[in-house]
Amino acid sequence: MAYRKVEHYDAEITNELANNYHSILQSLGEDPEREGLVKTPERVAKAMQFLTQGYSQDPVAILNSAKFTAPKSEIVIVKDIELYSLCEHHMLPFIGKAHVAYIPNGYITGLSKIARVVDVFSRRLQVQERLTMQIMNAIEEALQPLGVAVVVEANHMCMMMRGVEKQNSLTTTSTFCGAFENEVTRNEFLRLLQMK
Repeated sequence: MAYRKVEHYDAEITNELANNYHSILQSLGEDPEREGLVKTPERVAKAMQFLTQGYSQDPVAILNSAKFTAPKSEIVIVKDIELYSLCEHHMLPFIGKAHVAYIPNGYITGLSKIARVVDVFSRRLQVQERLTMQIMNAIEEALQPLGVAVVVEANHMCMMMRGVEKQNSLTTTSTFCGAFENEVTRNEFLRLLQMK
């Protein structure tokens, strides 16, 4: 029995993107008809649809799909959520992790839903600053917690592969709302992030 990969992509979008990538290869001086590149335009078209699938997903609906009542108001933290995104300026990857915390105000959500929200916003053309805010805003809208804290750390290929070519640079962004605007609560969150 032969191997058959099953994929689900919009055929019209795939075709349109593949035609554009075929032209890009030609413009770069490549021969899109040579053996190694014949299927590249279609592969890239499908990859781009996968890497930007966050546009068609609703983060608030994801959080609400596993929303439960909770009597206590303790800090909930999901640390080290890996993320992969594309910089909107050069469409090069940035790769890192997000740390997300919230203090319930009557409701909690499934822990995996927090990671899915990070994926939804990561799988769009992004800047790290906006990504950080969008994660916080979605959790705030869906759960109406007492507070939300988000820290994102990432390495940007646009700084590593081109431009200044700084291999060890790490960008950190953070945003806080509600109870995390209080220095004591924010410091507790930051201390818990340091624990292994």
